[in-house]
Amino acid sequence: MRVIVDRVCKTYADRHGHEVRALDDVSFTVGSEEFLALLGPSGCGKSTLLNIVAGLLTPSAGGVYLEGELPPGRSATAMVFQEFALFPWRTAQANIEFGLEELGLPPVERAARAREHITLTGLAGFETKYPHQLSGGMRQRVGIARALAVEPAVLLMDEPFSALDAQTRQLMQEELLAIWERTRKTIVYVTHNIQEAVYLADQVIVLSRRPGRVLASLPVELKRPRVEGMIGEPAFVGAAERIWSLIKGEAREALREPGA
Repeated sequence: MRVIVDRVCKTYADRHGHEVRALDDVSFTVGSEEFLALLGPSGCGKSTLLNIVAGLLTPSAGGVYLEGELPPGRSATAMVFQEFALFPWRTAQANIEFGLEELGLPPVERAARAREHITLTGLAGFETKYPHQLSGGMRQRVGIARALAVEPAVLLMDEPFSALDAQTRQLMQEELLAIWERTRKTIVYVTHNIQEAVYLADQVIVLSRRPGRVLASLPVELKRPRVEGMIGEPAFVGAAERIWSLIKGEAREALREPGA
């Protein structure tokens, strides 16, 4: 499934009724089975754009189009949020089954599909645990399994590992790459971390400070499967340095804006 973002603009009113432009004329394409990272300074509209792709927000101008065959019973998109967004009264398996309930799948099929994604995300043995009994990394695995269980054509991820400690974050990045290798989902991944974007993605879209505009679309010339040792390779270092050169000034200016 390809994602085509075509000249998207988003304007909204702040609490004083003043017009604020969050996104301005944003265009890019995510190829089928591609892992794309959206990166930019704080407040550049990354999450707003992701919500537009998800259909949770309507653009003020332009549009987002999904190009490809969508089999019956499959969702076009599913979202993994920065906060774990799990129901505390549901077990891990019941949380994973939630989207399947919304799709109207019968209990036997829900359970079978949930178990499949429990195995995929390394949650075997934790099916009956409640969110408060799980670590942050385990809770985010539940969120990923819940999104994957509805078999979306496009997986959307909004800074899913930013609340985790550095070690857990690195492990979760590796697990996400392993899941991508096995499923080959089209993924749009929002992050503010340059190294994370380069490590995970095939393509990095760099946005300017508000209003978000596309500064560059950079291919990542690293072989797959990705391994931690690639972080020191010239292709990795060069991509990270180029991205930083693009957003350094943008980030500095964003800090000077009111409310930053």
